Amino acid sequence: MLSCQTTRSKLVGSREALENFQFVTINGRVEFEDVGRVSLIAYYYSKAVKAGVNLALRGVSLNEAVKELYKVIPYASYAETAYKQALALVENGGRKVEIKRRWVACRGNKSDEGNRGIKFHVLEDHVEVRVRDPWSGEWVHGRAYFGKEYLPLLRELEDLAKRREEGYGAVISFKGRPTIHLQVPLWLYLKHLSSPKPAGYGLIAGLDLNSDRLNVVAINKDGEIAAFKTWWYSEAVSHGFPEERAKALRLNAMSRALAFLARIGVDYVTFEDLFLVKGRRFTGSRSANRKITRFAKRQMLTHGVIKALRLGFNVILVDPKATTNSEDHNRVMREKGFDRHTASAYLIALKGLGTINDVK
Repeated sequence: MLSCQTTRSKLVGSREALENFQFVTINGRVEFEDVGRVSLIAYYYSKAVKAGVNLALRGVSLNEAVKELYKVIPYASYAETAYKQALALVENGGRKVEIKRRWVACRGNKSDEGNRGIKFHVLEDHVEVRVRDPWSGEWVHGRAYFGKEYLPLLRELEDLAKRREEGYGAVISFKGRPTIHLQVPLWLYLKHLSSPKPAGYGLIAGLDLNSDRLNVVAINKDGEIAAFKTWWYSEAVSHGFPEERAKALRLNAMSRALAFLARIGVDYVTFEDLFLVKGRRFTGSRSANRKITRFAKRQMLTHGVIKALRLGFNVILVDPKATTNSEDHNRVMREKGFDRHTASAYLIALKGLGTINDVK
């Protein structure tokens, strides 16, 4: 297990997990002077990702892939980013990867003053955005609007980027209105947006994330149960229920659960380390498989981890092995009278306690 200090809170987890929590994405609506031109760049960038998927399935090296994708979108930073996204899509989705949307992305780099292809500059009430045209080399200008609370954060990030101390990834997407997504370093995000809670009583909570409910169990340092509770959002798995609405219900449940844990004196929040799980585990039930497919569990985990850190909790990510379908799991259900999801939350909390004792 590795750990990193994020302002006053600590995040403990596997190397794979910590690599996924280096940055936080913030979003802003953007208006371009020539939106058609940016849309065209996004069209060819998406084509490059689609071509990159085929190269990734063949195991083509990064250098060779960039040369091929440069023929589609003639800017090395775009081509490299497109192939890295293609590799990630293949890793997560296997051979059945579909590219339906338009977007353009460019990786962050300290030596490029933050980012080579998409740049920003903070003004009084908005953010200037520039996107590099890969054919002419000219910049396409726009105005982005973030919440006011993000502007001090972005000013500091801009300053760090100019001094070549931090980089930031950037994406322009076209789902509805054009939107800019900036990847902000986690430590900087928490520095500006945290609201640390008062010290609690040293309690450790385990959270079990599910498609229709969120189960929480809090224990003390002796492993004794202090509290347990379930937040339901059963309608989220109903056939035809809007995906965005389901997401909102789940994230709202997470916020309410964390507020509850702060009130009862929890200091450590424990989740399963889903970055150690390579694929989804499907069942023999068609309806259950539909729930698994629709449920973005890693997305909910990411939201929960960031929210918990913002609220001043220490966060622990534990190996999910044996938290379900194990002898220990069956024993907990028998002895405690818990349902299988509450039993999982209890075992996750116990693993969190074990991690705390190991770190000490």
